[in-house]
Amino acid sequence: MSRLNDLLRQLESKDADLAKDLRREVDALSSRRAFGLNFERHVPEAVELPGRPVRRGDKVRILPPRGLRASAGDDRLWRVVAITDGASGARTASLELLAGGDETGEAPVDDLVVVAEFRDPIYPGLVSTGKVERGGDKPFHTVINAENYHALQTLLFTYRAKVDAIYIDPPYNTGAKDWKYNNDYVEGEDLYRHSKWLAFMERRLKLAKELLNPHDSVLIVTIDEKEYLRLGLLLEQMFPEARIQMISSVINPKGVSRGAEFRRTDEYIFFVQLGNSAPVRLLLGPEWSSSAAGAEEASTEDLAEEPELETPEWTSMMRRGSASARADRPSMFYPIYADPRLRRIVDVGEPLKEGVQVAPAREGLVAILPLRRNGSEGRWQISAPELRTRIEQGRVRLGRPTAYGYVVNYLPDGAYAAVLSDQFEITGRADDGSIVAVGRRDQRRIAPTQWKLRAHNASEYGSTLLASFIPGRSFPFPKSLFAVEDALRFFVTDKPCALIVDFFAGSGTTTHATMRLNKQDGGRRRSVSVTNNEVAAEDQAALRAQRLRPGDPAWEQWGICDYVTKPRVRAATTGLTPEGDPINGDYRFSDEFPMSEGLDENVEFFTLTYEAPLRVSSNREFVKIAPLLWLRAGSEGRRINDMSTGWDVADTYGVLADLDQSEAFVDAIAAKDGIRMAFIVTDEDRLFEAVVRELPDRVEPVRMYEAYLQNFEIETGRAAL
Repeated sequence: MSRLNDLLRQLESKDADLAKDLRREVDALSSRRAFGLNFERHVPEAVELPGRPVRRGDKVRILPPRGLRASAGDDRLWRVVAITDGASGARTASLELLAGGDETGEAPVDDLVVVAEFRDPIYPGLVSTGKVERGGDKPFHTVINAENYHALQTLLFTYRAKVDAIYIDPPYNTGAKDWKYNNDYVEGEDLYRHSKWLAFMERRLKLAKELLNPHDSVLIVTIDEKEYLRLGLLLEQMFPEARIQMISSVINPKGVSRGAEFRRTDEYIFFVQLGNSAPVRLLLGPEWSSSAAGAEEASTEDLAEEPELETPEWTSMMRRGSASARADRPSMFYPIYADPRLRRIVDVGEPLKEGVQVAPAREGLVAILPLRRNGSEGRWQISAPELRTRIEQGRVRLGRPTAYGYVVNYLPDGAYAAVLSDQFEITGRADDGSIVAVGRRDQRRIAPTQWKLRAHNASEYGSTLLASFIPGRSFPFPKSLFAVEDALRFFVTDKPCALIVDFFAGSGTTTHATMRLNKQDGGRRRSVSVTNNEVAAEDQAALRAQRLRPGDPAWEQWGICDYVTKPRVRAATTGLTPEGDPINGDYRFSDEFPMSEGLDENVEFFTLTYEAPLRVSSNREFVKIAPLLWLRAGSEGRRINDMSTGWDVADTYGVLADLDQSEAFVDAIAAKDGIRMAFIVTDEDRLFEAVVRELPDRVEPVRMYEAYLQNFEIETGRAAL
């Protein structure tokens, strides 16, 4: 490595850009793991931004002539040096080639598409493209048309460490045309398709991790057999602090043909649980039984497989299994003294010296040592001081007599927590001082790790159900609505205001499932779903034949977001198809009612925009930044879109642009109990601090536009990794 570093230093004086690129690759190689998941971290992705106006200084590609495939175009990247207006109104851009060379050129602006590489800073905004309001004062669900990496950077400004659950269904990398890397479909014969997929996923998961609440949140990822092994290792390496479990779920009982392989009937769901996150016990019907009979034949008798809790789970104080010998923990070989007349522990002795196997005698008391039936020396589960504490808590009791005294039982932390929860009722203390608790009869259970439920059939309750909401429109392999709903339910049942994110939103199932969960328990959960507006590969040829290309309105209308996601979410909310007809059919399973009733929720649709930082910092793009402030404040109530009066206070937040009016602003904030945030536009630390001192403690101050600009400048550094 030292020799490589010397050569790189020599190169820096001749070609700084090339040296920088080479150093990045060398650093990536030197950081590779000696053991674990190693893969090529390919050149950072570049995403085309059709529809984004071309500006001087932009990085662009020259599009192919209309009617030709993208591969027929110029794949090189150019910088726009100047833009001139022609006599006929046509605009021409002067270009210089990037990545070496002195080549220059010209091209019509209409034949250019702006490109954002992932190492380039972005300054995003949002433009509303419609809304549905049926939920009264509930917060809004959000659907964003955007490249999901840039959308994740945007969400870090609004929701860093605040997300309760992320559910994603990423491309499965089957070799079909289901996803692109650097604007090209990754084909099955691509030798690097696995490492491209891993690089693609790793960049997004790094940002997703920062969105999740580290103290209590879950990441749910679905996958099939093509990448589940690599995904599992990637998750283990990226979330070493998490508890990760994989579920097998039957999504097509008939199976899908795999040629010379077994028919595929299932997929896998990874649950990455952070902090205190854990699946809750739910009232699960017999179809959730883990019996070999399967969901179709399961009966109510299967529910008896997991007995109801009636008494606390007392555990032997004697250590079993690994590290259970005295020599493993000498300090845990000590006597416990019991009064045989009272059948009660009255004292705890100190650890015995090495080699001593007889406890000091105490008149009238029985000394209990951790000795096995064969006379060998064991050890207790906990130390003597900890045992004394637990005796006072009532967590220790005497069991049956033995040759060495009595069995000693105790309540471990989990069992004790259960006793203190609503699962049990403490009725008093036994004669030996231990807790007496009666378990409340509870039919709630933890689900098994194999799911075979009719409700999770992706054909019937994915594709067929989707056709009910948007007749005549299709989407490849939509998830079963009820499968997504069930996966989320285990983690947000006791979080009625949960924030749920899906950045591979596809047809919008996660938003739909979140709205249904709200209906079932009156919750105010909100979802943020992100999908791009990519046109299906099989439809692109026909559009090119019409001399259309990305960015043209006639092309974009067929994109995933505009043609499938937004209409599906709108239909689920209103109960009407895009044609205005009542939706046929009823919801099933958790609750049954006509789909034509719709759902009492609020939804707003946005498109991500790319703004110039100087225009943002000079407050000239407030209308584009306004939705971000509204989202950060909870996406409920009125949104502040206009700063012409210098300040405004809405339902949950306020914005101050004219600091001469700070007194009126602070008074208005103080007068509203529901205000959570105050956005203050100023370049001066002193003025910002002066306003902050006057705000109520319950209000979080944010300095604009420094916080906004810094967020995206910091995040830029991640993109090159």
